[in-house]
Amino acid sequence: MTISTTMLLIIIGCCLVTLIPRIVPFIIVKRFELPTIVRKWLGYIPICILTALVVQGLWTIEAGYKLVVDWRYLLALIPTTIAAIWTRSLALTVIVGVLAMALLRLWLPALGG
Repeated sequence: MTISTTMLLIIIGCCLVTLIPRIVPFIIVKRFELPTIVRKWLGYIPICILTALVVQGLWTIEAGYKLVVDWRYLLALIPTTIAAIWTRSLALTVIVGVLAMALLRLWLPALGG
């Protein structure tokens, strides 16, 4: 398979556009001491990410603009939220959420979609 120079430059450009906003903040934060209130505020990021990821799958709209809840997502949200608040760890929050959803899909396949 051959790749044109233009395509290679597009791929490199996409990598830079994706990596720069994700790496530069870590470099900046590493060199400075953040105030306590900022560090405390950053501790809530796992909960915010959890909310954004779960809410999009929790509610769906069926024909006729009927709002429907996927009960498996709602049930998985309970242990995941507890893990997020208790540990404040994004990794553990995601692991608990994935395991909860996997078990619910295994045991309750017909519930909610």
